Amino acid sequence: MNTNEVLEAILACIDEGIHVIDPKGQTIFYNEVAANHDGMKVGEVLGKPLLEAFPSLTHKSSTLLRVIQLEKPIYHHKQSYVNAHGRIIETFNTTLPIYVDGFIMGAIEIAKDYSSLKQLSERLADLEGSLKTSTGKEKKAMTNGTLYTFADILTQDTAFKELITLGKKAARSSSSVLVYGESGVGKELFIQSIHQNSNRRNEPFIAQNCAALPENLLDSLLFGTSKGSYTGAVERQGLFELANGGTLFLDELQSMPIDLQAKLLRVLEDGFVRRIGGAKSIQVDVRIMTAMNVNPKTAVAEKKLRDDLFYRLHVLSYELPPLRNRPADILLLTNHFISYFNQKLNQSISGVDDETKAVLHTYQWPGNVRELKHTVEYMMIHTEKEVLTIDDLPPFLKHSTDSDRKILPLREAMKKMETKLISEALLQTDGNVFQASKLLNIPRQTLQYKIKKHI
Repeated sequence: MNTNEVLEAILACIDEGIHVIDPKGQTIFYNEVAANHDGMKVGEVLGKPLLEAFPSLTHKSSTLLRVIQLEKPIYHHKQSYVNAHGRIIETFNTTLPIYVDGFIMGAIEIAKDYSSLKQLSERLADLEGSLKTSTGKEKKAMTNGTLYTFADILTQDTAFKELITLGKKAARSSSSVLVYGESGVGKELFIQSIHQNSNRRNEPFIAQNCAALPENLLDSLLFGTSKGSYTGAVERQGLFELANGGTLFLDELQSMPIDLQAKLLRVLEDGFVRRIGGAKSIQVDVRIMTAMNVNPKTAVAEKKLRDDLFYRLHVLSYELPPLRNRPADILLLTNHFISYFNQKLNQSISGVDDETKAVLHTYQWPGNVRELKHTVEYMMIHTEKEVLTIDDLPPFLKHSTDSDRKILPLREAMKKMETKLISEALLQTDGNVFQASKLLNIPRQTLQYKIKKHI
């Protein structure tokens, strides 16, 4: 195999859309991922002039051809076009010139598809828009999905009870709210409880995770679009308009791009939104509630959160304590989840034995209440007894009970630790490999390999 064949094999394996053209604009490499993004077949593009394969593009609108012309890279550019089959395609591209001995020999484009994400979000917006024609109980069920109140927050911890008291007081106003704490502590539960305890309880509660979508898509989803603002755009309300009269909950606020944070701050200040591409401002009455899984002061210091936005939100801010800091709640919640899964799984488990209680109390619960819930679920699915014991614990918790730990060979010890961390990450993310790989800070493909190898 020669060098070109090796290079092509490597590019074909990359989990991104790769499109390469020569100086004349003819495609010389085009992988399957790019073809899937573009709604084309590789044979329809490879070896053909770019503008022939994509007739809606021009020398001006094509990022690949512009890079050839300007001999400069274009980073993180949104491109909308119609493929040869009449389908609208939208991608985020990074396009780079290719130089050989100082001469430009072509351009390479790495593309991320977000057409499917955009279509999904628009279907969501359409569904939420239908709430405007619903009333009463039907409206609440459609908007909220699973509704929580302060009565659903189970705690014996004095500090947490004081937070609940403060939350009930916060419900009396329409001021913005910021709730922060580790993943799994119940931030959305707390925020929904404030909404349900307020005079907005019969109005929409709409939640959006700021880390789930690219910036341009999140922008259009929040603020709406005007017809013609980009290819295929229609008049559409954003989530601010859809939540009018109610609450808009923005989760993982520190993941919102800084430019969008500035737009959010303007809405908080004057109560007006403007659709993308629109000329008029629309007044909205929306209570903004936000959540973060990091300390907001840390996010400000790391330039992930605007300081002026932080000061605007900090008036009503609440830090929810991790489960390890309220040990009295561990058994309370364990018994609650046993009752819950008894009904769901049609079982009759009466509780946990004393030895298992000790393990649950000494474990640090990095995934907090969510991890405890998944642990109880695991135990109840696997048990054959009426009382949960150490034998029913997930593998990573069983390892923590070894009282006679001895020095292991380094390779074996590293393998055990790796298996434990992978199991914990999968448990915390409900088996979602992509999310688990983010927790472990390793590529998804690497995690999949290690799961096959160790678990």
